[in-house]
Amino acid sequence: MSANREGMHNNLIDEPDNDYSIPEVQYSVFKNAGGKSGQRFYQEPFKVATACLTAFCLILLMILVVTSIHSGKGRSSDQDSLSSASETHMQTVCANVTALTEELLTVKKEKSELERERSQLKDKITRLEATPAPCTTPAPTKSPCPEDWKLFNGSCYYISVFGRSWSDSQKYCKKNGGNLAIIHTAEEQTFIWDLLPRGHWNAYWFGINDEKVEDDWYWVDGTKLVGGFWEDGEPNNHINEDCGYIIKTDVLSRVAVKSWYDAPCHMSLPWICEKTTEST
Repeated sequence: MSANREGMHNNLIDEPDNDYSIPEVQYSVFKNAGGKSGQRFYQEPFKVATACLTAFCLILLMILVVTSIHSGKGRSSDQDSLSSASETHMQTVCANVTALTEELLTVKKEKSELERERSQLKDKITRLEATPAPCTTPAPTKSPCPEDWKLFNGSCYYISVFGRSWSDSQKYCKKNGGNLAIIHTAEEQTFIWDLLPRGHWNAYWFGINDEKVEDDWYWVDGTKLVGGFWEDGEPNNHINEDCGYIIKTDVLSRVAVKSWYDAPCHMSLPWICEKTTEST
């Protein structure tokens, strides 16, 4: 190997470069470095470099290990922090879910109670609708007629229950502010006739007579009769019959507008009085 080097140097010397020359000192160094001692001297820097590189690698390895350990600790700390935060978040979520569940149960309970109350109200309404409303009788208005007198078209009518002659009946009516009934319309005739009870021959005096002139009938107020509601064949003056009366029998075919008869004025019959509400 030394020989090769020397040959290499010789070649360099033999073919010098005009622009480059090796100093004399460098040659002498390589020259003196021959043999085993020179070889050891030449190898020493490589050993030092290798040792340095090895030490450097060890130092780098230690640095990496330490960094890895610290990094692992950091990651572990981060993971612990993340795990702790996740656990806290999970606990919060669970608490919220529990609260919402309890609130939902409360709402369901309130809904159930409201539905029960609604059902009860519907049943109550159904019962009330099915129950007939109580009949409310309006307060009776005070009649302008005295007791036992009946009102019709501004006049009061009284039906007696005992009998007198025609003239005594008229006196009774005048004493009570009226006269024996004076009947001008079919409506009035029907109203009075409906007040009378049915019987075998129920007869009632009313305010007409022909005592002055036969077949010339006048009302008690002095007005002349026009028309009237005589039964067929009446008046007939059978036995000096000068006063008029109304009959109502059990025969249902009889009607109100054909119910007048004439009879002797001294007969004792019930009567019908009439007076206006003003006179009352």
